[in-house]
Amino acid sequence: MKVFKNPYILLRKIIKIYNLFFLSLFFKKYGKGTRIEKAYFLTPESIELGKGVLICQGARIEGVSNYEETEFNPLIKLEDNVSIQQNIHLTCANSIIIKKNTAIAANVTITDIIHPYEDISIPIEKQPIIYKKVEIGEECKIYNNAVILPGVILGKHCVVAANSVVREGLYPDYSILAGSPAVIIKKYDIKLKKWRKNE
Repeated sequence: MKVFKNPYILLRKIIKIYNLFFLSLFFKKYGKGTRIEKAYFLTPESIELGKGVLICQGARIEGVSNYEETEFNPLIKLEDNVSIQQNIHLTCANSIIIKKNTAIAANVTITDIIHPYEDISIPIEKQPIIYKKVEIGEECKIYNNAVILPGVILGKHCVVAANSVVREGLYPDYSILAGSPAVIIKKYDIKLKKWRKNE
């Protein structure tokens, strides 16, 4: 009877049941303890969610399976304990993998899609898309309003500063990136056991 005396406890239980028995049916994988709050998914069958994933409200996570008569086989994989705050925009035609224990703040954009503009006789949105895989390593922190572009491979325990735009490239473990376009401003020196400015 205590549940009915506190409507918030009842609501939490209903949301938990909804997550476990309804949402989980639509995803390619849906790990134990994963929580989704008012997010929008296109092609959830292409999305794998590990254990303890949190996706906050306003998230738009979509696999692009067809664009301008071309078929794609997208894979969006969020490993264990990935947390995504509100209003992320994540679009994928090939693969976006976010590894375990990575935290993504609000209003971040992550995409593996490029819209070509070279042919001026065709509107940009009508031209065939190009894609390059994106991978974000374990234990990373992506701060507010950052943009992760196609072809970014981010190593373990990296930080992307707020409002940064990360372009295609391989960024090593233990790096701090900032700016637009983002550059590595600090690296962790394993031998000295401290962070040093990148020279």
